[in-house]
Amino acid sequence: MKNHLKVLRAERDWTQADLATALEVSRQTVNAIEKGKFDPSLPLAFRVARLFSMPIEEIFQDEVAS
Repeated sequence: MKNHLKVLRAERDWTQADLATALEVSRQTVNAIEKGKFDPSLPLAFRVARLFSMPIEEIFQDEVAS
């Protein structure tokens, strides 16, 4: 799954650790999501969307979708 998490995080000058703390996950989880090695659970995707005040679809995109 493609995502804009790294860009959104960088725009706020947050480290992966900062984002992980805000989302209550490990820094390794944030790293894996940013690199596309791990797809977030639906509850985690909702937490990310709320944190950035954006719809989930603007942060995460299915790689098959156009």
